Amino acid sequence: MTATLFQAIQLGKFRLKNRIVMPPMTRSRATQPGDTANQMMAEYYMQRCEAGLIIGEGTQISERAKGYAWTPGIYSQAQIDGWRLVTDAVHQQAGVIFAQLWHVGRVTHPDNINGAQPWSASPLKAENVKVFVDNGSQQPGFIDVVTPKQMSQKEINLVIEQFRQAALNAQQAGFDGVELHAANGYLINQFIDSESNQRTDAYGGSLSNRLRFLDEVLTALVGAIGADKVAVRLAPLTTLNGTVDAYPEQTYTAVAELLNQHQVVYMHIAEADWDDAPPMPLHFKQALRKTYAGTIIYAGKYTAASASQAIEDGLADMIAFGRPFIANPDLPSRIKHHQAWASHDPNTLFGGNHHGLTDYPRFEQQ
Repeated sequence: MTATLFQAIQLGKFRLKNRIVMPPMTRSRATQPGDTANQMMAEYYMQRCEAGLIIGEGTQISERAKGYAWTPGIYSQAQIDGWRLVTDAVHQQAGVIFAQLWHVGRVTHPDNINGAQPWSASPLKAENVKVFVDNGSQQPGFIDVVTPKQMSQKEINLVIEQFRQAALNAQQAGFDGVELHAANGYLINQFIDSESNQRTDAYGGSLSNRLRFLDEVLTALVGAIGADKVAVRLAPLTTLNGTVDAYPEQTYTAVAELLNQHQVVYMHIAEADWDDAPPMPLHFKQALRKTYAGTIIYAGKYTAASASQAIEDGLADMIAFGRPFIANPDLPSRIKHHQAWASHDPNTLFGGNHHGLTDYPRFEQQ
């Protein structure tokens, strides 16, 4: 049954060898100071090149866009050069890799952004949300977020330009495309969702107004590098980092229509995946498929069998496996040969060194 996952697929100008995606996962191993990608990260991604598509970890587009300690940026020349190590390593293995561009908005703390106040759609604190800061040790210190500043038009324009420049920087760094992070409660999600956006100007109120920021960022990205190299990640039903929408099906079907208008190359849907999370209704997935004509990727607790079924049912074109890729660098091979999947060590997810990053063995090495 898993043969479906190993059918080739065209994504923009790329012919992908399978439909298995390694999605973005924050690992917090960037070199300090400077938040720079490094050789250790290059090895990590290179080990996982059996994936048809790799999407790099969330990468901040500016100093103020950063949410967590030790995450990489893509706004300085040193950061571009660091990412070139990664993309070169992936391309040597005939892999395809997109950069994920993020601005976390209010999901940060002044300690992570040089003492500045975070920005958001509205001056609403993300309740019960903590981020980790560098407390001078190799163990992240978790701390509550603060109340953000509502972004002015000038600040919105600045961030749109920073996204545009980040896409150009990603191209310079050798990435094959970019994925705009509009999910999981970060800045663009803060504008989209009704409960985190209480603006009364052109960026708030009506659904079309709440989608304006996303629309303008996409216009900038597509204008910079072309629609065939631009993708978007969404999380319609997640409540991560305090963002909730009152009418998610209506809102995200409208988002899918917007992505279709921009002709972005794929739409990546992160399903809520905690134990008691609300399942995404079939009719919602069918509405997204009907609305958006490009490649659809789903992520969230998929098994090889359920992933194959989603593709065969026509709901998805590719499936992303997050945590399984951490401990199984050869995950596609394990799926193909029906081999057991190893479990990851949660204590080594964020920060540290090679341990828990590049030292997970392939199946035949166990």
